[in-house]
Amino acid sequence: MRKGNMELETNKVYDYEDARGNDAEVPDTAHQISTDSWFQVAFILTTGINSAFVLGYPGTVMVPLGWFGGVIGLILATAVSLYANALVAYLHELGGQRHIRYRDLAGFIYGKKAYNLTWVLQYINLFMINTGYIILAGSALKATYVLFKDDGLLKLPYCIAIAGLVCAMFAVCIPHLSALRIWLGFSTVFSLAYIVISFVLSLKDGLRSPPRDYEIPGEGVSKIFTIIGASANLVFAFNTGMLPEIQATIKQPVVKNMMKALYFQFTVGVLPLYLVAFTGYWAYGSSTEVYLLNSVNGAVWVKALANITAFLQSVIALHVHTYTFKLEFSLLLNVLLELFPWLNINNNNSGSVSTRFLQVQCTSFWILNMGSKEVQ
Repeated sequence: MRKGNMELETNKVYDYEDARGNDAEVPDTAHQISTDSWFQVAFILTTGINSAFVLGYPGTVMVPLGWFGGVIGLILATAVSLYANALVAYLHELGGQRHIRYRDLAGFIYGKKAYNLTWVLQYINLFMINTGYIILAGSALKATYVLFKDDGLLKLPYCIAIAGLVCAMFAVCIPHLSALRIWLGFSTVFSLAYIVISFVLSLKDGLRSPPRDYEIPGEGVSKIFTIIGASANLVFAFNTGMLPEIQATIKQPVVKNMMKALYFQFTVGVLPLYLVAFTGYWAYGSSTEVYLLNSVNGAVWVKALANITAFLQSVIALHVHTYTFKLEFSLLLNVLLELFPWLNINNNNSGSVSTRFLQVQCTSFWILNMGSKEVQ
């Protein structure tokens, strides 16, 4: 098949019919194709937007933009993101083929240059998101430690390294996106825990506090760049950066079910985000911390519970965004296993055990190096 001067390889599997009733080709891939219900996919998407990052939106979105800019910006970003994601979802079946990766869709429409550019940009985006999750998980660990013993011995780089190792070990349990099934339930419980705690404590503080200052902080150029950064956060807040990869796992009819998942994400799914962002900013005004749990007042065990659940949810949410990385990494390691068979410590399982083991080791090595930076 050729489109946009680029030919895409497929495995010629016709497991369903497209919207016009014609057989549609499925590209050769390690993805789990058409295995998940729309409700599970909806929870995957909701897990992404209600990760512990929501604890930062009062300070990183609302404070720089103020009430008017923050509220309008979040609502507008929700609408635009829904529209953009819906367009991508409808393009999932195009030209008799399922486009299960962003780069495949770009290459099919615009050619090889767009394919390569999209590949690079997507991986840069996902790398930054994953790095943010690991740093966020480390920050939650550090915040938990400080609640009980603020002696300065456990520094943030050490917490980031610990978080990275936990994420790497968890990767062994999640060979593909569909394997998140039960973990999505745990993720929902963890999310509800820190969202409810942060909301209740913020509401309590807001009712007891004197009038707050809601002026946008900063002056001149610094203020402008802060506003630009906050606007960029609006775009990030509602998008996973890998919608076609997630849509590849959904059952037939693929477009109709994906739209159900998107409607769930952008209606029910965004409510917790709004709740935390608006309540946190209302309670503390322009003095809201970047990490909301550092602003709230309450019992130590309650704040510790919120921080621990934020850490655990970050570990799970990270694996939504590392899925694409793991696929490519697995393919690379499979090539290495063919060249060096002695690396395969389980010959009966096509190298899956050794592949995951090497994934853990490489991820841990990168995290430990990142954690060695002088970050306080």
